[in-house]
Amino acid sequence: MTRFTAVVLAAMLVAPAASAQAVQYRSHAGVAFRAQPDTGAVARADSAVAADPRNVDKLIALGVAQSGIRQYREAIRTFSRGMRIAPKNALLYRWRGHRYISTGDTRRALSDLKRGAVLDSANYDIWYHLGVAHFIRGEFKSASRAFSQAQRLAPNSNELAGASDWLWMALSRAGRAADAQTALSPISDTLTITSGAAYARRLRLYRGLVTPDQMLTPSDTNDIQIATLSYGTGNWYLARGDTANARAWFQRAVASGGWPAFGYFAAEAELRRLR
Repeated sequence: MTRFTAVVLAAMLVAPAASAQAVQYRSHAGVAFRAQPDTGAVARADSAVAADPRNVDKLIALGVAQSGIRQYREAIRTFSRGMRIAPKNALLYRWRGHRYISTGDTRRALSDLKRGAVLDSANYDIWYHLGVAHFIRGEFKSASRAFSQAQRLAPNSNELAGASDWLWMALSRAGRAADAQTALSPISDTLTITSGAAYARRLRLYRGLVTPDQMLTPSDTNDIQIATLSYGTGNWYLARGDTANARAWFQRAVASGGWPAFGYFAAEAELRRLR
């Protein structure tokens, strides 16, 4: 076998595996985004469910594992399966609502998350994702109410940072600039944020500690990071009435290809509204 033949055969073997990953979201520009290959987590979770098919905790674990490799539509089906067993389990609505956002379906996301909030009004994640769904739809007053609840319920400094970030954005877009600044009162330089580095940087922008041209650095190469930072910067400009700079940053968010980021979906929505 020649080296050329070996390369061709290897490519033929790899191609079907790559194409087998299902399309999860198709952008407004027509770009198809697919799931990633399973490295074992989904297979293990699936085996656990097969051994105990009515165990809702194991179904949630399977849906979370599927989400980890961007199998969002498969995760939605898994959480739906759990709802047929436990229709009043708030966590199922929390997770399915979250994953509806990840596939661009904010209408179904709102339905699930509102139902989840009725079942468990003290669940931080339900309020947070409810706020995200409202925000993407441009429903900033409703988003502000949801993020206010999330901020009060934040279980740690990382989640406090996330809720405060989105609350500032929602209040700013609702025309409540003074309230937006008040929403930042729990944030200080002493707050330990061990994850969500993009949110930490966006909060520094809102607090006037960095400028927009400092938001992206050469080390920012991750698509989700770029989408998150770019959307937040665009929203900062739009809240100030600067649509030209806002549009440029929203376009950068979409161009990143970081579609699992909420900022990606928000940027797509903003660009439609700015037409």
